Amino acid sequence: MPQKEKWDPEMAEFQPQKKRFILASDFDQTLSFNDSGFVLGELLGIPSSEYERKITGMAKINLVQQGGELAYLLLHDPEFRKVRREHLYEAGKRVRLKPNIDALYGFLSNEVEGFHFDFYVISAGPVEIIRSALEGIIPPNHIYGTEFEFNAKGEIERILQVTAGYGKVAAVDNLLEELKVGPDRLVYVGDGSSDIHVMLHVNRRDGYTIAVSENKYLAPIAKRSILSDNALAILIPILEDVAGWNTSSIRSVFEAKGFLIQQWDKVQTDLLTIIPNHEIPPVEHEGVVATE
Repeated sequence: MPQKEKWDPEMAEFQPQKKRFILASDFDQTLSFNDSGFVLGELLGIPSSEYERKITGMAKINLVQQGGELAYLLLHDPEFRKVRREHLYEAGKRVRLKPNIDALYGFLSNEVEGFHFDFYVISAGPVEIIRSALEGIIPPNHIYGTEFEFNAKGEIERILQVTAGYGKVAAVDNLLEELKVGPDRLVYVGDGSSDIHVMLHVNRRDGYTIAVSENKYLAPIAKRSILSDNALAILIPILEDVAGWNTSSIRSVFEAKGFLIQQWDKVQTDLLTIIPNHEIPPVEHEGVVATE
């Protein structure tokens, strides 16, 4: 009679360790279709053209870090000074989100075999707007944004922190330290110029970066660019380049989840500016004096 194998509780409980990654995503125009500042301005009765004029003016003189314009206006601009916490919450409910953020969050958390992705949102926008917009989709403690201190009247008293520019670099570094994850296991997703610093930082430390726009400064920095109106599109480069899936497997899992990838065009874009050579200023040669 064959001898029965002994039961080893340690072996019974052993499961292969999942590779843990952090997915950090911008919010405005990455997970949404519009900018939080425009939504808040409309709520206050400020025309979009006027808000655009204000932030463009600040950008031209580099008054604040890119992405931090709304925070500056909320503290210093007379029209935005009347904002209270409840206005920020209401603006969040008016933000138009890209579809299937909840499906993206759930899939990355549990359904990529051999991998686990902790999904965080890091935005320069007011944290109250982002948490309101993503309420019931992403836990509030996974959302980082610009934080304010309010006085007894409900007015914004001062800025506690701005997660714009280098503020995003500090935020991702804090996450890596808190979760004890290596920098090569960080994926960052963004759309605009305010994401340049953090993308360069992530790339330098062997992380992975995804652009979801054709921003001429950002797209050349990101390791992949993907354009779609659906938040689930962010999965494509992650499954391909991080998890090592092939296109057939990706299509199959999308269909199993009830989604069809109707169009998937892979293109490479070269941005060129070509001018006639007669427009190039002539090179002036300085005289050379020969000496013995």
